[in-house]
Amino acid sequence: MSSELPEWSRRAFSEPRLKPYLVASHGDSARAWRLYRWNVEVSQAFYGSLHCLEIGLRNAVHDRLLERYGRADWWEAAPLKKHDSGKVAKARDDLRRKGVGRPTADDVVAELSFGFWVSLLSSSYDRHLWVPALHRAFPYYAGRRSVLRDNFQAMVLLRNRIMHHEPVHHRHLPADHAKIYRLLGYLEPEIVTWLQGFDRVPEILGRKPGNDGGEHA
Repeated sequence: MSSELPEWSRRAFSEPRLKPYLVASHGDSARAWRLYRWNVEVSQAFYGSLHCLEIGLRNAVHDRLLERYGRADWWEAAPLKKHDSGKVAKARDDLRRKGVGRPTADDVVAELSFGFWVSLLSSSYDRHLWVPALHRAFPYYAGRRSVLRDNFQAMVLLRNRIMHHEPVHHRHLPADHAKIYRLLGYLEPEIVTWLQGFDRVPEILGRKPGNDGGEHA
């Protein structure tokens, strides 16, 4: 790796972590360092909109299934697939390990991952969840369930990359940002208006170092 990069950066972040940025910058170490910093900034900026999307989806799905089964712990009555019921069991176990002796339904709901909630939109739940209940979680959506699920799954992948501190600079981030807003609009348009008041993603997208091209998602 070029010696032009700050020596401390190689110790703190490691050469393997910094190498993809050098590759994306065509060997220009100064630009690679700017790109690394920008990746941190844009990841931080996306946190707010992804937060709104995950919490909004979680609460919309939970409310519809609570209504459907008449109980806050609806997962005890819903025909969940083994993989998903295992996630519920793990959430309870994780809560107990954190010192929550008797987890409530609200505790479990908050512990379940973004991916869990998106999995409930899959085709295997068409008959028992989507048709009788979950389509009402998206009052401003009129398209196909499969398209909706795929769009949410793409945002799970983006969220995971960001939360695991991975590069996102190569993605088509303006499209990702627009997708988040579109999905929020299906849940509750007022969230979009509120989020726009402090969302820094557009500003940071506008000052990306150069134009790296690369893979789009």
